[in-house]
Amino acid sequence: MLESLAVKKAARSSRAPNSVKVGMIGLGCAKNLVDGEVMLGHLVERGARIVTDVNDAEVVIVNTCGFIEDAKRESIEAILEVAQRKSGGGLRRLVVAGCMAQRYAAELAAEIPEIDAFIGLDELDRVPEAVLGRLGRAHVPDQHRALKLYDHTAPRLLATGGVYAYLKVAEGCDNPCSFCHIPRMRGAFRSRTPASLVEEARRLEEMGVRELVLIAQDTTRYGEDLGLGRSGLRRLLEDLLRGTAIGWIRFMYAYPATLDHGIFKLMARESRLVPYLDIPLQHASRKVLKLMKRGGDAGSYRELIARARQTVPELAVRTTFIVGFPGEGDAEFAELEAFVEEVGFDHVGVFTYSFQEENPGASLGDPVAAHTKEHRRKQLMKRQERISRERNRTLKGSELAAIVEGPSPESEYLLEGRLRRQAPEVDGRLLFSEGSARAGDLVDVRIEKTYAFDLVGKICRVVDPASARRAPAIPQLLPTLRSTAGGD
Repeated sequence: MLESLAVKKAARSSRAPNSVKVGMIGLGCAKNLVDGEVMLGHLVERGARIVTDVNDAEVVIVNTCGFIEDAKRESIEAILEVAQRKSGGGLRRLVVAGCMAQRYAAELAAEIPEIDAFIGLDELDRVPEAVLGRLGRAHVPDQHRALKLYDHTAPRLLATGGVYAYLKVAEGCDNPCSFCHIPRMRGAFRSRTPASLVEEARRLEEMGVRELVLIAQDTTRYGEDLGLGRSGLRRLLEDLLRGTAIGWIRFMYAYPATLDHGIFKLMARESRLVPYLDIPLQHASRKVLKLMKRGGDAGSYRELIARARQTVPELAVRTTFIVGFPGEGDAEFAELEAFVEEVGFDHVGVFTYSFQEENPGASLGDPVAAHTKEHRRKQLMKRQERISRERNRTLKGSELAAIVEGPSPESEYLLEGRLRRQAPEVDGRLLFSEGSARAGDLVDVRIEKTYAFDLVGKICRVVDPASARRAPAIPQLLPTLRSTAGGD
């Protein structure tokens, strides 16, 4: 569990071998990962040495997640494991950051005295103070929701290996979903400016990034607070397509109620905007969705996806569902199963409802038994496994565009990558059985074997080699641009 967020390239980019050695344990979502990259960027700017193995670190930062009970438990276990090492004298300082530091710092300080400092979501730039001991236990982050929004001037040390990178287009959330207390931690929805995002994307491209993944808590609401209405995300995508030559651009976390259909028309005519839709629907029963305080139902969702697929015939659709939410009986779950069967999603994630007192819908209680939740999760995933296997079989013999990510974790002699229909980290993998390429190469691959989630293919040709665009001399650290009003 104690895995460093920084990759080996991050360690090689550190230039102060005699300075403090810092390791990070990154937990939670991609949004949290970007926060971790920003903290690492600030540390490297101050001369810290980032290590890939936290057991070699003098200071460890645990970047926590507090979304659901399992995430909280994992975060606390990670903190306690590091605290035990500190008690044994093998560690100088323990710093806790992320959502749990934002919301529960006071409680954690009282329960775990080994914690030396906390970094809230609005304080990423203060991480050097925490690491060097200038920020102590007396400092507790503001326990209310976060307010700030960083921009392209923030340094970043990429933790994704450099083939792809996340671009956080907004922070916070205004949706009232009763199962989620993220707005209480990350604050109201606030968009970054298009100019800031294009500038960061350009620098990521200069560093060799071949795929840009746009993320936010509600990505399709991007720009509403900037006066761009419902077309904000589409206009940003157009700006990124014009302002960069990055080969693959995709967006994640589309909210069905704010999804602009004009994006699919753009997707149909722009090959660099990959034909992919990640739209977390959470359920199909109107009764359950109403209790979740979400709009839509099976009928409206079915129509939305059908229109999108008609506009973009190659579109791959990913969604997530929550089973066991209050109000979900056998009839509501059967409706969800029928919906999944009828729509035929390419990728599905299924989670059991996690009751938390902080949730807006806590008054609904937690009436569905834990064993029933887990049974429904397994049953729905078994159904989706069959659907995925059938959909993947249709790809056998096809020649498709792919991106090479590098050696497989299973064997350095086996290359691994993804098709355009596979987002990083969540949608299975593509293994290359034959052919040679470098990490970051865009290739054509012939699919030879298919499984429920993974694919095997042969590289036919390298279409766009990474070496033609990558600048190896540029470290994986976005330089900080300081205005006359800022700086040290």
